[in-house]
Amino acid sequence: MAGIGIVGAGVAGLHLGLLLRQHEVPVTIYSDRTARQLGSGRMLNSVAHHHATIERERALGVDHWEAEEYHYFGHHHYLGGGPQPLVFPGFFTAPSRAIDYRLYLPALLEDFVSRGGEFDVRPVQAADVVTLSERHDLVVIASGRGDMSAMFPRRADKSPYDAPQRKLCVGLYEGVAPSDPRGVTMSVAAGHGELLEIPIYSSAGHVTALLFENVPGGDLEMLAEISYEDDPAGFEKTILDKTRQYHPATFARIDPAAFHLTGPLDVLQGAVLPSVREDYTRLPNGRYVVAVGDAHVVVDPVIGQGANCASYSAWELGHAIVEDPNFDERFCRKVADRRRNRVYATADWTNLMIRTPPPPHLLRMFGAMAQNQAVADEFTENFSYPDRQWDNLATPERVQHYLTARGLS
Repeated sequence: MAGIGIVGAGVAGLHLGLLLRQHEVPVTIYSDRTARQLGSGRMLNSVAHHHATIERERALGVDHWEAEEYHYFGHHHYLGGGPQPLVFPGFFTAPSRAIDYRLYLPALLEDFVSRGGEFDVRPVQAADVVTLSERHDLVVIASGRGDMSAMFPRRADKSPYDAPQRKLCVGLYEGVAPSDPRGVTMSVAAGHGELLEIPIYSSAGHVTALLFENVPGGDLEMLAEISYEDDPAGFEKTILDKTRQYHPATFARIDPAAFHLTGPLDVLQGAVLPSVREDYTRLPNGRYVVAVGDAHVVVDPVIGQGANCASYSAWELGHAIVEDPNFDERFCRKVADRRRNRVYATADWTNLMIRTPPPPHLLRMFGAMAQNQAVADEFTENFSYPDRQWDNLATPERVQHYLTARGLS
């Protein structure tokens, strides 16, 4: 046997592999892309890591972007659609940051290999997993690409949508002045969708990611379909026009003369179907495989929780491997138990945020945030702690109790 096999070199696979190498556990990561391929090609996402994830990176010794220039310090909210928009900030107790994954993943992969991890570049399909399971003590599926995620049955009780709830368009842009203090701007255009404006570091330097989360059937849905390659100037003009019309807080900081996409590969369009799958499955040979990252949970990126959830889940799995290397069904159930609360809270909270129309108790919380800085700060801080967030948001009664306890009922 050769220790642990991990299929997928995303944040879940790399954080798990790095943690296991700290404990001298033999690990092989399988990927269908080389380090060079991970660092090139079309942008992968516009993900931000919140401070709970950054703390795990520090513990793993991979905090390569610790300088303040890479940090942002909170959220700026613009909620339109009513007679008067709600405009208010919320602040973290410790900063977050966003690094282009084309820089992030190769750096961590280099760390993994330098610490004795094995990196095997080959395509792996679901049909190959039985063979891998006979080579390793445990196989972990950390990639949802191809048919991998289908190995784990979808949880209908945690997957309420049968179709994507947003059509996505994200790109990296020059010409957007940062907010003050530097932070993510979360702009809501009622009935049409959201815009997340994220300060991000890429190969072009410090730039801005504009992630348009567009309601199907709304006026902004077309942003997920127009082609930059066919008409770069027309694409950029459309982005400007729609931002001006629906997201004025961000548009106010754009210099139209300097505004442009940083490169033809720096735009990503599509849609995500939110899904939660079973934590593990039993193979025909009697061995078990465990899901982590996108193979386990896929959430809409509207609140930027996917990578943070994947890191947390990998961290819990890694510690379970170190503490109890008996890879039977009891082990799998223990893994499911120890990560269930936060992982399910992440999915439930995200699904609440993309419900159309938004539920009244969520709007009530936003109204309280606009009136009370402490409430806004707690909501913002809980981007690092989705289980705490869900404790406050899960039902109208919980929102009522939360606000009453703070004298806001």
